Amino acid sequence: MSLQFIVGQSSLTGPRTRNEDYVGVVTPVSEQLSIKGAMVAVADGVSGNAGGGEASEMIMRTVTSDYYATPDTWEPLTSLDKVLTAANRWLIAQANANRDMAGMATTLSLLVLRGQRYYSAHVGDTRIYLLRNGQLKQLTTDHVWDRPDMRHVLKRAVGLDTHLEVDFSDGALHTNDLFALMSDGVWETLGEQAIHKTLGLYDSPQMICDHLTKTAIEKGSQDNATAVVVKITQIGEDTLSELLAGGKHLSVPNKLNVGDSIDDFELVEVLYESRASLLYKVRHMTSRQLFVLKTLQPQLADDVESCNGLLNEEWLAKRVVSKYLPQVFPVSVEKRSKLYYVMSWHEGATLQQHLNNGHHFTISEATKIGIDMMRGIGALHRLNIVHRDIKPDNLHQATDQRLRILDLGVALSSSVAVVDTAQNPGTPSFMAPELYEGQSATSQSDIYAAGVTLYHLLTRKYPYGEIEPFQHPKFGEPIPPTRYRPDIPYWVENIILKAIARDVKHRFETAEEMLIALERGELKPILAPARTPLIARARLVKWQWIAIFSLVLNFLLIYLLVVS
Repeated sequence: MSLQFIVGQSSLTGPRTRNEDYVGVVTPVSEQLSIKGAMVAVADGVSGNAGGGEASEMIMRTVTSDYYATPDTWEPLTSLDKVLTAANRWLIAQANANRDMAGMATTLSLLVLRGQRYYSAHVGDTRIYLLRNGQLKQLTTDHVWDRPDMRHVLKRAVGLDTHLEVDFSDGALHTNDLFALMSDGVWETLGEQAIHKTLGLYDSPQMICDHLTKTAIEKGSQDNATAVVVKITQIGEDTLSELLAGGKHLSVPNKLNVGDSIDDFELVEVLYESRASLLYKVRHMTSRQLFVLKTLQPQLADDVESCNGLLNEEWLAKRVVSKYLPQVFPVSVEKRSKLYYVMSWHEGATLQQHLNNGHHFTISEATKIGIDMMRGIGALHRLNIVHRDIKPDNLHQATDQRLRILDLGVALSSSVAVVDTAQNPGTPSFMAPELYEGQSATSQSDIYAAGVTLYHLLTRKYPYGEIEPFQHPKFGEPIPPTRYRPDIPYWVENIILKAIARDVKHRFETAEEMLIALERGELKPILAPARTPLIARARLVKWQWIAIFSLVLNFLLIYLLVVS
């Protein structure tokens, strides 16, 4: 579900000799719309100075292009701040370089619409109005001198001072919201009452704009008349930044006991408690359906990074629609009194709990687990999400034998901005060798962890030995799983050894490739991975060995020469 809206625009010259207003409308599609959002803006060149029209056009062209060139990891207001600061300096430099354009400046009112929120930037006396549920609200403040004889004199404008002070704000979007951006040639002539009436007069934003500008000119406006109207017809999916912004007011709940309630949920059982998080089994008071509620330990109430991390986890989990992961139950942040999120409940146990209870996994069971695990991991990777903590503790097997991947608490997504997290967290024995060298986690480090998981389920051992926290291990050749369990078929062993290869280049490239290998099984077995040569294991390249051999040979020749 993407953000949908209708835009109308109109700009009339009026009694002026030329139109110094400028309108900017950028409506990207698909991923660009969800990441950067759409932009609408109105600029009014300062007519008292030379180059007012040029200033409004230059600023509009610069801002509408440069904003979309900023990194995707920047928040809209951060991007706008950087872009407007640079544009202000550039405009001043242009004015200083051209005496005919000295003092060129412009007002600017700008709106970015993304997901479920809007972001505004404003300087000068153009205005932004919001009509919601029949109520009209002015979102901007006019930057003019508060004296009757100086109300047309701007205190702030782009290009007026070397230091640009911009008003930034943001808020939630609602369906049927109507935003109106207009120059002073419209709002000053018509007044708020007439604007309010006109916004409710037509269903079409274009007809509203035409009426506003035409009526302003007819009523004697002595300035250019410009209006842009945007009607929100459907709000989009929430982005991580919007979820973080909306969740700022949520506080971590105190520890709950059986029978306690939180919003629409009643606590049934405490499922899990770690140093950082709490998991409760809860029942919806209306539907009586069971869910899992996840929140943080009370002592982390003031830890902004942990609070944002929980919201980040919820947002990532909501993006993955797969039967191999629990599904997030939609509860908007506005309807929550505390910081938590809710996901589907499934009767069963984790694979680690099965191991702890003495369960002996057969080859058939492990193969099915491997297939389901790779389907789930593949669903994550297709959304550019790296789990970073695949292990038996995070794999849940329901009573219907359906496997689900749990806990996206340390997961990363490369396509969106992420909150700060510890570098390469995870369980040491399941972490790929390259992670210990400081490299970032990738889809292939998840594949490595999946291979170690299958190895551990079948043997209860680790291919490179158990690794303790804070240990920096040296990876040699992995111990074949048949050393501990001779009944493992050669084709299963080959798949596991390929997944846990020390060198990334020797592993499966994708989760789908490993999935196909598991599904084909003995019918199309993969070859056993080649053993790592001594040179590679010693981490010396061939020319170094050649140099060593040459040096030894030279010493030998010198010795023979001296002896002879």
